[in-house]
Parts: sequence; structure tokens; C-alpha cells
Amino acid sequence: MKLAEALLERSALQAKLGSLRQRVVSNAVVQEGETPHEDPQVLIGESNGVLDDLETLVARINATNAAATLSDGRTLTTAIARRETLKARHAMLEAAAKGAQKEPDAYSMREVKWVSTLPVKSLRKQADDVSAKIRELNRRIQETNWSTDLL
Repeated sequence: MKLAEALLERSALQAKLGSLRQRVVSNAVVQEGETPHEDPQVLIGESNGVLDDLETLVARINATNAAATLSDGRTLTTAIARRETLKARHAMLEAAAKGAQKEPDAYSMREVKWVSTLPVKSLRKQADDVSAKIRELNRRIQETNWSTDLL
């Protein structure tokens, strides 16, 4: 199995776990004299099996990420950490640019005038540059994911 396939499987298991959680909650309480649509104990048991499968899969994914390398020599773990940092940087730049573009809410010339303290155009350019780096890194990560066998 390729790493990319394992990541898809992890996502499917996480979705199934979320569904099971919702079904347990929905069937946890019924009116007196009624029976639940599904046995919540059985659902909890099923969720335990899914969690065991997920734990095993995540451990294998993590081991593979630590061992696999991108074409530039970085491990997948390092590349993923870099991607998260770039995403956080992008979010900060976008938030700063948005915050610096306060629309005037004054009704007359005597109202308070707001002045930006940040260079919005420069912030947008920086955000665009970071976004391009994220896209390129994602491409490299995906390329590696589809060419790497799961440990």
C-alpha cells in the first residue's frame, strides 16, 4: 500500500469514527418504554475496533513519514512541519491585511477617521508568495506520498 492510500484510509476511518460517535449519542437516551434504533453498546464496541485500526495505521504513517524523503532530501515529517508553519504564516498575513482594511463607518466629516498602520498591498503580496510556497510544497509531498510504500 502506498502512503497516499494509507492517508485516504486514515481519513475514512476518522469519518467512520465520527459517524459512530454521533450514532452512539443519538441512541444513548430514549423515552421510557422505547428501544433505541441501534444498540449504543454495540456501536461503542465497533468504535473501539475502528480506534484500534486507526492507531495501527497512524503509527505506520508516522514511521513512514519519518523515513521517507522528498526529492530535496527533507523527510516528509520535516516537510509537513514546514507546511504547517507556512499555513500559519499565510493565515497571519491574511488576517493582518484584512484587519488593516477597515471600512469607514462614519456618517459625517466630524466622525473618527481610521488610518491603516499596515501596508495592505505588501501584506497581500507576501501572502500570495507564501501561498505559492504552500502549493509547491504540497505538490512535492503528494508526489512523495504516491511513490512511497507504507512501512
